[in-house]
Amino acid sequence: MDLKRIQLLFLPFLALGAEDFMSNYEYGQMLYNNPRGISCAKCHGEKGEGKFIGQYYKKDKKLKKIVLQEIHGARINDKTLKQIQDSVSKTHDVMPTYSLTDEETKAIYEYLQKIKNKS
Repeated sequence: MDLKRIQLLFLPFLALGAEDFMSNYEYGQMLYNNPRGISCAKCHGEKGEGKFIGQYYKKDKKLKKIVLQEIHGARINDKTLKQIQDSVSKTHDVMPTYSLTDEETKAIYEYLQKIKNKS
């Protein structure tokens, strides 16, 4: 069989399956649960509802004593796409910086919108 016939044989399969290899929902789920090796869900919660991360002691200068501080991951399932895109592109004190594309951020946003009210 020559190369042209092989290419013609596989052309329909490429056209049918190339874009639908993974749904946008699955893509968003994968990114939310493991973007670049660190899960958004670990801090923002399974459905983007926010989550307790930890606590530490800090000196309060006004009270002149040591106080216990808590760190919570922000709720993000109530944010607009633009708010999430803006937040991902900024530097935060606690949150690592991710180099997510607009397409990746949109997939995460759409995933959160679909799962936020599921039981």
